[in-house]
Amino acid sequence: MQIGAVFAALAYTLWGLFPLFFKRLAAVGPLEVVMHRTVWSLVFVVLVLLVRRRWAWLRAVRKPRVVGIFALSATLLASNWLVYIWAVNNDHVLDASLGYFILPLMNVALGYVFLHERPRAGQWMAFAVACAGVLWLSWQGGRVPWVALTLAITFALYGLLRKVAPLGALEGLTLETLVLAPAALVAMGWMAWHGQGALVAQDHTSLAWLMLSGPVTALPLLLFAAGARRIPLSMMGVLQYISPSILVLLGVWLYDEPFAGPRVMGFVLIWIALALYTAEGWRHARRAPSLRP
Repeated sequence: MQIGAVFAALAYTLWGLFPLFFKRLAAVGPLEVVMHRTVWSLVFVVLVLLVRRRWAWLRAVRKPRVVGIFALSATLLASNWLVYIWAVNNDHVLDASLGYFILPLMNVALGYVFLHERPRAGQWMAFAVACAGVLWLSWQGGRVPWVALTLAITFALYGLLRKVAPLGALEGLTLETLVLAPAALVAMGWMAWHGQGALVAQDHTSLAWLMLSGPVTALPLLLFAAGARRIPLSMMGVLQYISPSILVLLGVWLYDEPFAGPRVMGFVLIWIALALYTAEGWRHARRAPSLRP
């Protein structure tokens, strides 16, 4: 259990530090970064599968339903990557952090709509306070916080699909990148043929950073999967706040993004919602053993 907590904490810490990596690729367009991230992630996970000799999952690919599920999850994942990279390189790191603070509550809403789960009263209260925070930020900023909502919705839907999908983290990421890679390779080849894109227009250092995006993408997922198998879901629920908390610190202290006045109030409402959600989850987990016959 202790090593599981270490694995999970490392995964969330790495995800929180992602802006330090993707800021290095600010000269490359977000869509092209996503294409390189897809291709080099596929290369990395295939190498991992070769080392571990895990190929039995390929039998599941023969089923059209499985391929359809992962084609949809791949689209959601690529959309999430695109918005996240755009946010990081356009000084919206705080908006990205808000999206991942909202994510647990978005999961509750999707569970209610799609899985017919019945949220408890404390979860409804937390969701209502979070909605108040989003509405406050929209009203004070004069626009809907679309970066945060897009990141939260795409990743929550992605998590919902992966919840019902038959493959594990490594195999699932392999199939998702395999679905996306052909289009990415064609686009990258077309850009290179016309003298555009990072393959011909960037220096060797930028190309090295793009190639490194493969293991940078896959490693936290593998750590997360290893941690999730060893620790309770309630502990994962607490550890997941590591990532957006690091994003807030980076946005405010390193990238000097504005964080004062009404915006602070919006974040405080979100944090209150998460405190209610976490406290209610711990209380329910402690009561559960005594409720069993």
